[in-house]
Amino acid sequence: MRPQAAHRATLTALTALAPVSWGTTYAVTTEFLPPDRPLFTGLLRALPAGLLLLALARVLPRGAWWWKSVVLGALNIGAFFPLLFLSAYRLPGGMAAVVGSVGPLFVVGLSALLLGQRPSTRTLLTGIAAAFGVSLVVLQAAGALDALGVLAAFASTASMSTGTVLTKRWGRPEGVGPLALTGWQLTAGGLLIAPLAVLVEGAPPALDGRAVGGYLYLALANTAVAYWLWFRGIGRLTATQVTFLGPLSPLTAAVVGWAALGQALTPVQLAGMALAFGATVAGQIGPRRKSSGPEAVRGTPGGTVPGSPGRKAPEDPTEVTGQGVTGQEVAGPALRR
Repeated sequence: MRPQAAHRATLTALTALAPVSWGTTYAVTTEFLPPDRPLFTGLLRALPAGLLLLALARVLPRGAWWWKSVVLGALNIGAFFPLLFLSAYRLPGGMAAVVGSVGPLFVVGLSALLLGQRPSTRTLLTGIAAAFGVSLVVLQAAGALDALGVLAAFASTASMSTGTVLTKRWGRPEGVGPLALTGWQLTAGGLLIAPLAVLVEGAPPALDGRAVGGYLYLALANTAVAYWLWFRGIGRLTATQVTFLGPLSPLTAAVVGWAALGQALTPVQLAGMALAFGATVAGQIGPRRKSSGPEAVRGTPGGTVPGSPGRKAPEDPTEVTGQGVTGQEVAGPALRR
């Protein structure tokens, strides 16, 4: 394997650890944490992790990045976390995961609208295949769907997708790494959740040792490390590659449910896992690069985009990185209320 290909494979594998970690959220939430506290859980996931990363990075936003960090933090964390848990508590049988699995298609649409980048037919078909595979794994009939839960699921997916496209559009300030950018967003999102958690859910619940351990795992491995890896991947991988790592989250939830919680996997679910995993692999194959002459992006001095002074060209002409389907991170194959 060539050094460049080996580096890309390593980067992809590290980025994939984020959705794999998020796939354990359902089991941790149901087995270790107090029930019916979505806002409190979102707060303890975001704010401690954000403050830790801020302490490690020792870099604060400057200028316009104060309000940009608040916007990104609200979309990627502050709105996404509560809506995610609300949908998971109210929807039956992993429906939240199915709604979340259309995240790549949301990102493709927003990228065309905000970034002017046209999706390929293969990307659309791969996104549909991934969503269908996820539905076979997690969707089970369980009576009428809760309207508020469905609305929350779509809103959480739309919020994360919008934050993803804006993250790609705005990039990072000069000299600022993904550690600081992640810390800014987690802290801003946590601070936005805090007053809402107090108003809606009241005082924090009493925590035993299991709950403390569960929250520590969510804040450190599941959020601080996972989101750092994810935002790092957003800056270095193409849209197709990052977006289609998302199905690893519900697939991990299904495997954890089978291995740790005694949940059976049917032949249909196994077929869905194979389809979703195949779409994930297909999503890592980038489009063939075509040279368009001296006016091509790669032919410009310094690798900048024509007409955009100082803006660095993406590694791939079709690059629009997506946050993927992290809305599935709490949804296992037997998630019910």
